[in-house]
Amino acid sequence: MGIFLTGATGYIGSYLAAALLEKHGDELNLLVRAENRDEAQQKLWHSLQLHFGFPEFREYLSRRIRIFCGDLTFPHFGLSDEEYQLLAATTDSVLHCAASLNRKSEKSCLNVNLRGTLEVIQLARRAHDAHGLRRFSEVSTVAVAGRRGNELVTEDGAIDWERSDYDPYARTKKFGEHMVQELLADVPRTIFRPSIVLGDSRRAETTQFDMVRAFVFLASLPVLPFRPDDCVDIVPVDYVSDAIVTLHQHPDPKHEIYHLSSGVNSESFRELTAALAEARGRLKPLFWPELEAPFCGIVERLSRRRDNLGYAASLLKVFLPYLVWNTVFDNTRVVAEMGRAPAPFSSYCFPLFRYAKKNQFRYPYREWPAGAERITGNARPEHSIAGGPRR
Repeated sequence: MGIFLTGATGYIGSYLAAALLEKHGDELNLLVRAENRDEAQQKLWHSLQLHFGFPEFREYLSRRIRIFCGDLTFPHFGLSDEEYQLLAATTDSVLHCAASLNRKSEKSCLNVNLRGTLEVIQLARRAHDAHGLRRFSEVSTVAVAGRRGNELVTEDGAIDWERSDYDPYARTKKFGEHMVQELLADVPRTIFRPSIVLGDSRRAETTQFDMVRAFVFLASLPVLPFRPDDCVDIVPVDYVSDAIVTLHQHPDPKHEIYHLSSGVNSESFRELTAALAEARGRLKPLFWPELEAPFCGIVERLSRRRDNLGYAASLLKVFLPYLVWNTVFDNTRVVAEMGRAPAPFSSYCFPLFRYAKKNQFRYPYREWPAGAERITGNARPEHSIAGGPRR
């Protein structure tokens, strides 16, 4: 029996896979969007090389990982009947991390975050009815709280169906939570809501640069259109993954929903910019909140450019609503269960920014070593996915 983990080739998902492999003995059933096992193994190597060297990765791949080549949005994930039955029979818990983060695409969010989640729920239902499911964990987002301003939001007070949503991502994740609670009412459930996940507090290396680009862009400005004492709720990925894995594996967590956030310890723009300016040996920026509207207009125009500046502006345009809402998310529950709070962003932001700029916002991926054979020991029958993989 094993843990069915979706999203292992993504940023947070790779941390979850690595933590489960390093700290727990369960086998992992991994759904990988690929045409065949060779492509799936290469994708996993790209995803996990931030955490493991190749020999260690290959050992895990041969002994602890079962690959299912499929697509989250296809019926039965596009698997053959034999593979789907095997997945259900060997799954004793589900950790659903895969999601579309494309906040501008209603279509992508609907397909992945709703249709895909429904497919995962159906698999969980089948496994639970057959032999019982230990736990179903859903990785959601604090953005399900909808449009907010100047608030401290608790887990139980986050969902307000009368409140407008910021974007398709937030809206579909809110409905995803609802589906899990309604369709798996008899299954032990845990819902995790990370806030802004940015960087690793233990090391500068990262493979996720979208938010980093936006912050580097802001860090280059001498004047910022924010209220200096507004707080921004940022949490490091290592804390998020540790909390998810610990509570998913816990036999009896105290709560169903957890905010994975910095909560009342979230730092203000003033504190963050002061720490970054000191580390860089630069002057602290000025704050001019009255510039917010014209600044948004400039970002809108820059986002239409087809160069690096345009790309950074397009990312900033997406994240701006979450930077000016001055809302933080109570993390009392997770801090109590973990026995520690997340590291403040100011303590690790400079190494992260320096690494991102030095590497031009790219992670130096290593290809599969020449001469190293693919793993075949735990192979399942290969098949092509009807319609091809989702791009």
